[in-house]
Amino acid sequence: MRGDRTPHSAGFTLIELMIVIAIIGILITIAQPSLRRSLVRANEAVLKEDLFQMRDAIDQYYADQGKYPDTLQDLVNREDATRSYLRAVPKDPFTSAEDWVTVAPAGEEGGVFDVHSASEFVALDGSAYNTW
Repeated sequence: MRGDRTPHSAGFTLIELMIVIAIIGILITIAQPSLRRSLVRANEAVLKEDLFQMRDAIDQYYADQGKYPDTLQDLVNREDATRSYLRAVPKDPFTSAEDWVTVAPAGEEGGVFDVHSASEFVALDGSAYNTW
């Protein structure tokens, strides 16, 4: 004899399938917050790098031209085409747009002294992205 199983009992029972589905559901519930946190951390790293690169380009523009750029687009499109400081104005990873908040210089020529995110969201460390 081949055992107690009949040809009709070759599959899994409903209870076994429900237990497996419940275990998978619990694992997904545990993993989801860490996945979201990882995505936010990645976007924060992109934002920090974009701000660093744009601020560095603004400083280089000032060193070359003796004035600050009028807009962020001036860092990309140069009328004399001798030097572009950025290939393109990056998109804010939290707003998915090129809507950066620019700070004008006090008592200097030009329109962009500093740049911040336009996002109203709060970072994982509790600070607002628009203060970075």
